Amino acid sequence: MDLLEAEGFVGLGEFAEAAVVGGDGVPTSWGRLRAILAHVEKHRAAAACAGRGCRVLHAARHDALIARKEGSRRDPRGERQMRIGFVGLGNMGGPMCRNMMKGVNHEVVVHDLNPEAVRACTEAGATAAESLAALAASCDLIFTSLPTPKAVEAVVDGIAPNIRPGTAMFDLSTNAPAVVKRLHAILAEKGVALLDAPVTGGVVRATDGTLVVMVGGEEAVFEQHRSILAAFSGQLVHVGPVGSASVAKLINNMLLLCNSAAAAEGLMIGAKAGIDMGKLTAIIQNGSGDSAGMRGLAARALKGEFKASFALDLAYKDLGLAVDLEAEYGVPGLLAPQALALLRMARGMGFGQLDTTAMLKVYESILGCEARL
Repeated sequence: MDLLEAEGFVGLGEFAEAAVVGGDGVPTSWGRLRAILAHVEKHRAAAACAGRGCRVLHAARHDALIARKEGSRRDPRGERQMRIGFVGLGNMGGPMCRNMMKGVNHEVVVHDLNPEAVRACTEAGATAAESLAALAASCDLIFTSLPTPKAVEAVVDGIAPNIRPGTAMFDLSTNAPAVVKRLHAILAEKGVALLDAPVTGGVVRATDGTLVVMVGGEEAVFEQHRSILAAFSGQLVHVGPVGSASVAKLINNMLLLCNSAAAAEGLMIGAKAGIDMGKLTAIIQNGSGDSAGMRGLAARALKGEFKASFALDLAYKDLGLAVDLEAEYGVPGLLAPQALALLRMARGMGFGQLDTTAMLKVYESILGCEARL
């Protein structure tokens, strides 16, 4: 008789489901698990995957292939753990996911189109889901961190058929409030709570785990998962109903980008006037004209460093959404559309994949001079 069957498991799928806690609620002994795994490796040749100690198991309950690392987090008391899904492991999502894994004792399942981004998280202890459907079918809580509203919609389309009632989903993306509300309604019909939870603070604070996370949606769901959100944030704010956090985030980014545009314009006046950039930035950064936009220009653009921290293409998307909100609420757009025009010019000049501070290069190209420290 197969050792799995002798131990009461019907195939690898059932073993995977029961690996942490036995059917009687008692933790399965590690010696017993090791014996079963050794037998399976020897006689069934479990498929190997990239990464030390990593193998592929077929979880029968949701018919999905999941690559699991040995030594993944187990609750020492043998209690059933929550399984958390994280979709989107880019400049912001990757650090948030890894900080979450450090701060919680739950299994984390990840998905991204970039295999290198996935590997960075699996090496930190996450599990790689083969597909969105697999992730949705197995997770109790899902986070998304994606570049555009269309990307969020595509992910929801991918997970909606398999997502389980009672699942909570937090969209960490900078999204359009109207899109968030529409997706919230779609998922609510499936018994799923979607909350918008955009973040601010940039890549540095994402890495440090000190982001500001603003949340819109059911407050009870927010409170239920507060400790998990706190694992990658320095400040949590429940803004109001679903969509309200996305409005707050777009206002924040509108101010950043308008301030950046004004700072770039001012610095170019100084450059044309022959003022030393080091002295000028010292005056501004210690005076009333300072801003996050000004500090970003001084830290990157004035040094000729334009590797994207906040890509200009994404800034253009965010500011465009903010200008749309101005029109929706009847707010006269006197400043934001001008900053948006500057970003549009920068994209037309081929600077879209550079850092947002590359807006300075528009002025430099027009004026034929550089502003550098």
